[in-house]
Amino acid sequence: MSPATKLATGSIGVGAVVFALKWLAWWLTGSVALYSDAIESIINVVAAIAALYAVNLAQKPPDREHPYGHHKAEYFAAVLEGTLILVAAVAILSAAWKAYLSPRLIDAPWQGMALNLVAGCINAGWCAVLLKQGRKLRSPALIADGRHLWTDVVSSFGVLLGLSLAIATGLSWLDPVLACIVALNIVWSGLRLIQDSVSGLMDEAAHPGVMASIKEAIAAHGEGALEAHDLRSRVAGNATFIEFHLVVPGQMTVSRSHEICDRLEAAIRHDVEGAVVTIHVEPAAKAKPGEAVQI
Repeated sequence: MSPATKLATGSIGVGAVVFALKWLAWWLTGSVALYSDAIESIINVVAAIAALYAVNLAQKPPDREHPYGHHKAEYFAAVLEGTLILVAAVAILSAAWKAYLSPRLIDAPWQGMALNLVAGCINAGWCAVLLKQGRKLRSPALIADGRHLWTDVVSSFGVLLGLSLAIATGLSWLDPVLACIVALNIVWSGLRLIQDSVSGLMDEAAHPGVMASIKEAIAAHGEGALEAHDLRSRVAGNATFIEFHLVVPGQMTVSRSHEICDRLEAAIRHDVEGAVVTIHVEPAAKAKPGEAVQI
């Protein structure tokens, strides 16, 4: 089992425990704000299951139908998670509106809030793990799951703070208002996840810092060639596809130019994790000095 698969599997277990605690907190109190927090935890579990499927699919090697691999599968999981978050927000807003029209006192508030606090702390710890390891493994699905959990953590502690105020003041209408704030917060989170994932599906170029590293590798390890131009990149999950034209002297042998390409590919892969490099060799007459990486 790969590290990414282990983390995605762990998210399902953590999500189930957190959901159980938050659901019990709502059952004890009847608080619509705690109900909204529990609803978001349901989404966490569903999203974790989708992330596990996507992570496993993304790790499959290229085949006849998918010659460039299955890296983009993780983006679909992130889009699904963002969509589910928006659906949850609608459910929370509906419950909050009904509670606002018919406000009620909160039962066993401190017991319920204590359970919610424990659940929030568990989420915070797992969120830190997912974000750290997701960036290390360059996994969009794990990063999306971590970002969503962070939104959940913020919502949980905001709810606890607000409920404390509602109990202290006796203002029962604060409970549904807090639920609305939670819903708006997760709407923002869902839209951000969808936006980031769509960027990946649209073959967004590598970060400018990565592009700078690629140019430095070409300049440092392209001895024997003249220049490189038409450098392009696209990111798909944990893979970065890189291609460029390499200009060599017209009389250079195929064997010699191939050696240079091998050296450049190795240097780029060393600097850019998950790099998939394609180099098109051209004679000196095809040079483009004004836009090229000089070697």
